[in-house]
Amino acid sequence: MSAVRFTAKQVLEHIFSNDSDCDEEADEEASEEEDGEEYNPEDEETTEDDDDDDYDAAAAAAAADDEDDVQVEEVERETFVSRNGQIQWCSVPCDNNRGVGGAAAAAKSNRPVAEVPEDMRPGPTRQAVGQARDILSTFRLFFTPEIEDIILEMTNLEGVRKCGGRWKAMDSTDLRAYVGLLILAGVYRSRGEAASSLWDAESGRTIFRATMPLKVFHAYSRLLRFDDRQTRAERRAAGGGDKLAAVREVWDKWVERLPLLYNPGPDVTVDEQLVPFRGRCPFRQYIPSKPAKYGIKTWVACDSKSSYAWKMQVYTGKATCGGPEKNQGMRVVLDLTQGLRGHNVTCDNFFTSYELARQLLRRNVTVVGTVRKNKPELPQALLASKDRLLFSSKFAFTPTTTLVSYLPKKNKNVLLLSTLHTEAHVSRRQDKKPAIVLDYNSNKGGVDNLDKVIGTYSCRRMTARWPLVIFHNILDVSSYNAFVIWRELNPTWMPGKRNKRRVFLEQLGKALVTPFIQRRARLPRTEASAALIKAVQRAIVISPGGITPPQHRTTHRPKHPTPHNPGSSSLQCTSHIRDSVNTDDSRKRLSVGEEKRGVGYLIALCAGCSCRC
Repeated sequence: MSAVRFTAKQVLEHIFSNDSDCDEEADEEASEEEDGEEYNPEDEETTEDDDDDDYDAAAAAAAADDEDDVQVEEVERETFVSRNGQIQWCSVPCDNNRGVGGAAAAAKSNRPVAEVPEDMRPGPTRQAVGQARDILSTFRLFFTPEIEDIILEMTNLEGVRKCGGRWKAMDSTDLRAYVGLLILAGVYRSRGEAASSLWDAESGRTIFRATMPLKVFHAYSRLLRFDDRQTRAERRAAGGGDKLAAVREVWDKWVERLPLLYNPGPDVTVDEQLVPFRGRCPFRQYIPSKPAKYGIKTWVACDSKSSYAWKMQVYTGKATCGGPEKNQGMRVVLDLTQGLRGHNVTCDNFFTSYELARQLLRRNVTVVGTVRKNKPELPQALLASKDRLLFSSKFAFTPTTTLVSYLPKKNKNVLLLSTLHTEAHVSRRQDKKPAIVLDYNSNKGGVDNLDKVIGTYSCRRMTARWPLVIFHNILDVSSYNAFVIWRELNPTWMPGKRNKRRVFLEQLGKALVTPFIQRRARLPRTEASAALIKAVQRAIVISPGGITPPQHRTTHRPKHPTPHNPGSSSLQCTSHIRDSVNTDDSRKRLSVGEEKRGVGYLIALCAGCSCRC
């Protein structure tokens, strides 16, 4: 059985009720256990009311639970002084009444604690619930029309400068089709595959040739811009040397959307993310512990369970003037957790410090994290690991903070600091891990899991331009966040299936390219792509005003023999598509057709139809 664990609200309520007179690099991993499974909302069916009932029951039977789950180490009272001489630590909890159990002690507190407001309840916000009508609209909660307008304006400006009168203005349909192809390339695990291979008539995928020509895709990739490069130097100077000026406006508008659409649960993880990139960039980082090693580093605060990216910052390196930033880890955590209340933050030893814990407590936010051994607030007694028993734990307490030194290997200890835990609880497992270590291990992998799931179907393409790398990461995070919101709003969607995210991304990509295919005038030479375009253009489109046929263009179309009638010079009229690009549950599906090169489209031909395309 696992150790007893209490909410941040209960611990804070108990901590601030104490008036006692008794007044912080090891391995970043406190365990070899790994958290990397993709989030599945079906595994978490409990509601907030159920959680409240659980905590009430825990408060009523805290003593019995302690006997079954954890043991409290009994040690003589000792006093430790930090290496800087400013903090006094005790070997036992400073409040003698806490020995009956944290929940019971919290229940006796008289200090009022602010309840979580209605608009901060975990899960999608009211704005997301009201606007997420389908998969496409859920994605567009993040990729907003304002962001599209900026990209279109700057891309068309660059296109006119480079191509002059030959440039055909890009519109929102073109941009969405381009984004849709990027997402579909990630779905098909084609991130490292050359674009020419995706468009190949023999081995490529039908959807790419059916959407747009390869040269158009290359042109958009080459000319896609997010700012006016002729005014970039001026804006960079006005922004105090902003190294992110090339994508700053798009980034800021996108980042401000993240916390507006989803409220994290009680546990939040803060960590770094490295977006792979080896090209020229003024703030490219080298992190040897990461798989990519080189790339653009971002700070991320995400929900520990769902890995929803709640806030993000791009690290642009040292400031152009002045020395290196001091207390950077504390500044990052305080920035990324702004707006949280009653939550617990889990972070690694780069961020954790005694001062950070104090600052977060003022916001009614607790913290659990590993601590580097060179911190001046740590007592010397907890740093020593020689002659200690394997799996032993040493605790130190202040009225607001708990510190533990755990020995997972011989002569090698790991230090963790917590303002969430108030007792010297040690599990009855074979390795005798403290409750602090178990809670840290269960929540530390939020950002790492985010990296894993977006890397599985990433839309990143090979490029030498770092703004495009950031744009690809925006699409990856947006699509995953949209998936989290969609699954929580539709818990019965695809029950029991293990490939939900792949299906979500595939349907999203098809929905983005559909409008472009519907208005395409010329057909490609390949038979399958031409048949797909005809099917989409003939399909019944369900619009907000009702069922209406799409607008057709009268253009010359090359003749292609049909697979069912090789002698025919044209395809029969198509009225339905199986697994249509325009995903809608109400659309009828027919099973007649032929699958082309694994794309997943079965074109249903109307039997007995006499019209000609």
